[in-house]
Amino acid sequence: MKTSPYQPDQSNLAYSVGVTLDRFIKLKQSDFPFASGELSQLLRDIALAAKIVNRETNRAGLSNIGGAFGQTNIQGEEQQKLDVIANIRFTRALSKGGEVCAIISEEEDEVIDLQNKSGKYVVAIDPLDGSSNIDVNISIGTIFSIYRRKTPIGSPITTADIMQPGNQQVAAGYVLYGSSTMLVYTTGFGTNGFTYEASLGEFFLSHSNIQAPESGMIYSINEGLELEWQPGISSYVRGCKERKFQARYIGSLVADFHRNLLKGGIYLYPATQKNPNGKLRLLYEANALAFIIEQAGGRASDGQRRILDIQPESLHQRTPLLIGSAQLVEEAEQVIRVSESEITGISH
Repeated sequence: MKTSPYQPDQSNLAYSVGVTLDRFIKLKQSDFPFASGELSQLLRDIALAAKIVNRETNRAGLSNIGGAFGQTNIQGEEQQKLDVIANIRFTRALSKGGEVCAIISEEEDEVIDLQNKSGKYVVAIDPLDGSSNIDVNISIGTIFSIYRRKTPIGSPITTADIMQPGNQQVAAGYVLYGSSTMLVYTTGFGTNGFTYEASLGEFFLSHSNIQAPESGMIYSINEGLELEWQPGISSYVRGCKERKFQARYIGSLVADFHRNLLKGGIYLYPATQKNPNGKLRLLYEANALAFIIEQAGGRASDGQRRILDIQPESLHQRTPLLIGSAQLVEEAEQVIRVSESEITGISH
């Protein structure tokens, strides 16, 4: 019998589609000696739910699932139909997977106790960020954080399991539903991005070991709220304009963050007169993105302190957020400190 050694085809017809998310997760499983496959399976559960939500998002205009649902969530924000669908899909996937004992969701008033006695993890999730953009076909996303529970497995969940600072996350990520669907996540060993290939039904590694540029020329902020900003924010944005920065603001947190992560820039959602504590939620928005950006070499702050060091005090706690390229966030913090010291000096 004649044989010949295999030689990969190098023609354009045999282009490589890369490493699948499932294989990548398996390769990285040894990074977690405390886990025996549960965290890997949990990430797969999230990826599966993301595929389903991606399908629903892509057919929203054809199946009458766009528009308002007719109810408001705990934040007083009008729920969209896809908000409700995404919340159901992710909750169902996480409950059936068996690795999660509790879920914190933007769409739920209280913690969802899955009553899973063997669950090692708590998931905080914004099932569909930027959902008000659905009807106008603008990119939206999902944001998630994963924590190890603090109490013994089999015991009832407690506040200690839920109210953990972001520096206790074991994984975090987001899914961007846009011109292509991407899942970006970190487990504390760098940030990696995967692009969804719909024809194969798989996420493939497309952005390995993402490194956010140290600086950039993009600032992202809702300038319609300028009259409500604190003086330090106004001074910083004015400085961005003087340096000929580009203003880019989509109004979808995941989309704005993703662009600045790859291209360099800063996203700001500061405190305002209407929302003196900020508007973005700490547990299932700010913490996840802060973990991701730090693993990519960037920085996240509330203007005074590192986001990941904030001890949460309530389930839907809000926070100001300055996030992006390390140099730009540091500059913004400095401008805010100088402005506040000047105001303090005047008051004395």
